[in-house]
Amino acid sequence: MSMLSVSVVICAHADDRWDDTLAAAASVRAQSHPAKELIVVVDHNRPLYERLTAALPGALVLENQQQQGLSGGRNTGIAAATSDVVAFLDDDAVADVNWIECLVAAYTDDHVAGVGGRTLPGWDTQRPAWFPEEFDWVIGCTYIGMPTRRAPVRNVLGGNASFRRQVFEQVGGFSSGIGRDRGKRPLGCEETEFCIRIGQQIPGAVLLFDEQAVITHRVRADRCRFGYYRTRCYAEGLSKALVAGAVGADDGLSSERHYATRTLPAGVARGLSEAVRGDRGGLARAGAIVAGLATVTAGYVAGTVSGIVHGGRRAGPAQAGPRRAPGAVAGGAGEAPMAGPGEVTGRPK
Repeated sequence: MSMLSVSVVICAHADDRWDDTLAAAASVRAQSHPAKELIVVVDHNRPLYERLTAALPGALVLENQQQQGLSGGRNTGIAAATSDVVAFLDDDAVADVNWIECLVAAYTDDHVAGVGGRTLPGWDTQRPAWFPEEFDWVIGCTYIGMPTRRAPVRNVLGGNASFRRQVFEQVGGFSSGIGRDRGKRPLGCEETEFCIRIGQQIPGAVLLFDEQAVITHRVRADRCRFGYYRTRCYAEGLSKALVAGAVGADDGLSSERHYATRTLPAGVARGLSEAVRGDRGGLARAGAIVAGLATVTAGYVAGTVSGIVHGGRRAGPAQAGPRRAPGAVAGGAGEAPMAGPGEVTGRPK
């Protein structure tokens, strides 16, 4: 049986990520299993679009044809894709040479609707001693609480994800209004809402996490500050309120319950134990876990009470952009957010 063809979508928006975006594109072109097409979508930034068009010959460089933000950019890329599988890579990440090969190999049967991989942090400086690995989703990376081998998950991380193209025809695209836009708050969870929608609308659909499909996500120095950590956690709570409003609290918070009641208490205990053994950062990590959970909870409560969930109306699937070929995204409208790119069982996103 021949291997599935893959279209890789990279969404770009910021001029200061120029070198990162070129590195991301280069890593796609160096894959052991070549992508059928590389699609770079620029989010309402005409000068950047023109620069990338000139710098990436052979790539399909597009302007976001939908609402400004990550969901609109992804939907524009989906509508242009022609491969069996559509994969997504963050514009400030680089993929391991076997990334696509590992993603494709996990599509073991027709029930596998999507596959995500492991995202490692690439620190510009070094990991702060106080930063708990249970909260690596804050920086868009795989965190403690996620599977350590190939396993079914509720949702995958959006910056290292792939889906069968036909899935978008069945359930629509990413919702606009949940995830990242150019606002000041780092909202997210659009991939969480999308993955939950797959489970609700496609009987027997399976999403897999495969630890061998590896990318490295850049972590800038300004994301090592506790202020960023706290802001990201609060935005995660707001995003979770949006997701719960869109797909229901039972599905929208199923993974978070396990994460909050099992993974985080174990992390606090480990931090305290490490502190007793002489690791000065252990106490700080335990405290950061408690502070992070409290801040996420505060954001969720604020989002729920204030009616941030589109005035209490459930958001539906997003529309796809102009079609370049048959089989792009089906119509619809709406969306929801989270923390970091995507989420899996046990992750707060």
